[in-house]
Amino acid sequence: MQRLLLAVALAFAAPSAAPAQPPPPEIAQVLPTVDRIFADWQLDVHAPGLVYGIVANGRLVHVGTRGVQDLVARRPVTADSLFRIASMTKAFTALSILRLRDEGRLSLDAAAETYVPEMRAWRYPVSDWPRIRVRDLLSHSAGFVTDDPWGDRQQPLPEAEFTAILRRGVPFTRAPGTAFEYSNFGYALLGRIVENVSGMPYRTYVETSVLRPLGMDSSGYEVREAPEERRAIGYRWENAAWREEPEMAHGAFGAMGGLQTSANDYARWVAFLLSAWPARDGDETGPARRASVRELAQGLNFPALATRPGRTGAAACRQAAAYGMGMRVAQDCDVGLTLAHGGGYPGYGSYVLLLPEHGIGIFAFSNRTYAGPAAAVWDAAIALHRAGALRGRPLAPSDALASAYAAAGAVYRSGDIAAAGDLLAMNMLMDRSRENWRAELRRLRGETGQCDTGAPINPTGDLSGAFSWRCEHGRLEGQLLLAPTDPPRIQALRLSIP
Repeated sequence: MQRLLLAVALAFAAPSAAPAQPPPPEIAQVLPTVDRIFADWQLDVHAPGLVYGIVANGRLVHVGTRGVQDLVARRPVTADSLFRIASMTKAFTALSILRLRDEGRLSLDAAAETYVPEMRAWRYPVSDWPRIRVRDLLSHSAGFVTDDPWGDRQQPLPEAEFTAILRRGVPFTRAPGTAFEYSNFGYALLGRIVENVSGMPYRTYVETSVLRPLGMDSSGYEVREAPEERRAIGYRWENAAWREEPEMAHGAFGAMGGLQTSANDYARWVAFLLSAWPARDGDETGPARRASVRELAQGLNFPALATRPGRTGAAACRQAAAYGMGMRVAQDCDVGLTLAHGGGYPGYGSYVLLLPEHGIGIFAFSNRTYAGPAAAVWDAAIALHRAGALRGRPLAPSDALASAYAAAGAVYRSGDIAAAGDLLAMNMLMDRSRENWRAELRRLRGETGQCDTGAPINPTGDLSGAFSWRCEHGRLEGQLLLAPTDPPRIQALRLSIP
């Protein structure tokens, strides 16, 4: 039963930080700014409680808590308080689908009706519309209409009623595979696919195959199974008073937004996702393959320009964004590749931002209806960036690139492209004669003098890289590109004075 609570002056607790180990110095110096960002956000949105965390190098390095998880008992929020994270659940559903794919039990390009028999009788409005694929459901391009906030209230829908809906069929808003349109209904369908293919209830599959292997022992889909003293109660602010939102049981729409978790548990998920970058040799120790985790970042189609959330967004260059699989994927001009997702739910708001190129993730949960902390999370990320705390994971040059780079140094020192010997690809002297190369190298050497060609190259892949040489009279910038031959040879060497 809902109970109406009078508005009270909340005695918000100061941020607390209790990571297992202290944060790296470059992050520690920014934490006062980060804590202030989240304190201001909580004040501005009038949220009863808030928890936020930073994961770096595979561990939770900072966790902040503010306010209370329950306005009646006035229990303070802790890193073990349990919040519904709403649509951030979708990434767990997507990874479960990929896990079943890896086991050979389903195909992303198969028609969804292959795994949901009730869909086989659906009538599509136009004869040339394709059947909905599993992949379309993952990327919100199945042709269903956007269903926020209707979908949020379907969380406890019994499975039998969902089956009845599927048998009747649903209306389309457009042809499948022609546009992105966010659909909670589509992710409920994915939950049914997980259930039908795995042979067990959706929640059981995720809890046993993903959550427990990661040590997320406090997380789950049925909130009533968790100790009451640890649960963050969800509220909305209405008519100048707090009203407790209904406590929704797990049901057919759990796959779109029903997970309950804590900061300590969720940090394990974030660390696992980030561990998939970069691609490398080594044992697979997580609940899904690293390559499959990286598929979450594959924006399938329908890219768009977007303004970055937060106070810096208006002045920043716009992002190129698309929906991947349970994650919004964007390239940001300051922090590079990002995976993010918000969660809006009756009683809760949440947000996560992953920076795979830096090994850092930031997340936050609140217990006010639709109070999504995207702006605060992004402001915290940009604060880390401006303080120099986001350091890209260095890539070691491949043997082929290292050999080619050494040859590039010999070319510059000798003033002759022939110094690269048999490491030149067949196009090099066709695109530019040896005499022309000599003239160009003579010009560069005349302007910059001798250069330190021993400076490291920055790989952009196993067969390409960029470098910067300090010289007697300035600096020389360079790029190196190898050909797709065996062995790889130099197909382009570009040198320029900045």
